[in-house]
Amino acid sequence: MSTPTPQAYVLRGVRPYGTDPVDVVLADGVIAAIGAPGTVEVPDGATEIPAGSDGTGSDGTGLVLLPGLVDLHTHLREPGREDAETVFSGTRAAAAGGFTAVHAMANTTPTQDTAGVVEQVYRLGQEAGWADVHPVGAVTVGLGGERLAELGAMADSAARVRVFSDDGKCVHDPVLMRRALEYVKAFDGVVAQHAQEPRLTEGAQMNEGIVSAQIGLTGWPAVAEESIIARDVLLAEHVGSRLHVCHLSTAGSVEIVRWAKGRGINVTAEVTPHHLVLTDDLARDYDPVFKVNPPLRTAKDVEAVREGLADGTIDIVATDHAPHPVEDKDCEWSSAAFGMTGLETALSVVQQTMVDTGRMTWADVARVLSENPARIGRIDEGPASQGRPVAVGEPANLTLVDPAATRAIDGRTQVTASSNTPFGGMELPGRVVATFLRGRATVLDGVVVDRAAVDRAAGAPAFEGATR
Repeated sequence: MSTPTPQAYVLRGVRPYGTDPVDVVLADGVIAAIGAPGTVEVPDGATEIPAGSDGTGSDGTGLVLLPGLVDLHTHLREPGREDAETVFSGTRAAAAGGFTAVHAMANTTPTQDTAGVVEQVYRLGQEAGWADVHPVGAVTVGLGGERLAELGAMADSAARVRVFSDDGKCVHDPVLMRRALEYVKAFDGVVAQHAQEPRLTEGAQMNEGIVSAQIGLTGWPAVAEESIIARDVLLAEHVGSRLHVCHLSTAGSVEIVRWAKGRGINVTAEVTPHHLVLTDDLARDYDPVFKVNPPLRTAKDVEAVREGLADGTIDIVATDHAPHPVEDKDCEWSSAAFGMTGLETALSVVQQTMVDTGRMTWADVARVLSENPARIGRIDEGPASQGRPVAVGEPANLTLVDPAATRAIDGRTQVTASSNTPFGGMELPGRVVATFLRGRATVLDGVVVDRAAVDRAAGAPAFEGATR
């Protein structure tokens, strides 16, 4: 694959982490200079961003500059379900949402349980070029929960897998979970558990509670999640390994993780954007767009996960971006697939629920949406590192957001190949103005760019995969 020289850019009057305005120069794929407005040396031919594209001549004051966002939990569906999403379309959606790296979950067809399949997904990401793609390896063969997959081979592959998960299914056998935790220690890997006791959730359709009883849908008890988390933090402590909890959703789960961290157990946890804001009351109309795994919980749970994210009990926000074709969602609730899209709305939801409410600063947003995900996934070091500080000499993986903007969400106009967003018809704050991957623009003026056209304008070779 050819590697074009990145074009130079100067970001005028932007606010790193929401602090005072500065000018930032991007050149040769790195942050070349940061200084007071008007004081930095700008390379010849550099493009100014923003440069009055809205017709106002704005110098960008008010725009917040963040390290490129990193998603630890993305379903790209390829190989096998290209009718829902592909690596190409999914990473374009990631760029539109401000992400420069995503971790692609293993529940594809075939499953990402061998070195060959994870390398295929990794190379598809390289060819697409919109965001770095780091495959997540399956813990068990075919997600079957019966025997360990080729964990070592995937770790040693070109994809350099460090995160392993059977997400979509729980590694419910405690002996198998213990062996996986022991195995990944050899290469500093982490097991990311989908916490769902299968016997307690047979036929479950939504959160078990008042609403499920009133509308007649089979309930999904909070204890099904909490019991697995409690078991697994103790297993992680016993073997001295790293455990990551996927899409934590209940107040009880927050308390268990808080207890485990207080005990010194090496556990991290994530919450999804939808669990930060949506509740099970939305199921009353039987609209399958709100059917998700784990299910939307109560207002009490929403408050608990917000508090857990604010105080650091929950380490990251991860999208659990789960695209589905129309026919899998436009049907009766019981037949509909679980899952929601999230890459293009995650930053806005975090702003709405955590920043605009005063619970978090923009520096905190960088921590939970970039720095911590990169650290947990072990992609925070090396030449293609992510989640690095906004500082001179660091890779120019950056997201520029206008926090004062608002936008109406419409699944039909999103970049992802699927339209199953739970935020359709809602107005959310914040708009991604630009995204840069190692100094190369993937989004400009809020629009995913034509990479081939940008390369031609920069006098660089055509980017392979740009017209795939």
